[in-house]
Amino acid sequence: MRKIALLTAAATLFASAALAANDEGSITAIDREAMTITLENGNVYKLPGEFDVEAISEGMDVLLAYEEIEGEKQITDMDTGN
Repeated sequence: MRKIALLTAAATLFASAALAANDEGSITAIDREAMTITLENGNVYKLPGEFDVEAISEGMDVLLAYEEIEGEKQITDMDTGN
């Protein structure tokens, strides 16, 4: 099982309260310019700036943790199940 740990230092800089949550599913779209992924359920998540987008692909099943900060779901951890 390959685990890709994602830490977003920027998320800790926000003074607003963050809502931590989890989601899982298959990646249906990757927007490399916006640094986002979309899961099969339609939810869109922001990848950290230092994330290697080449490590993921459409169709890949993921389990992720995220925080909602200022209306944006920012990934804090992702498991690809590989």
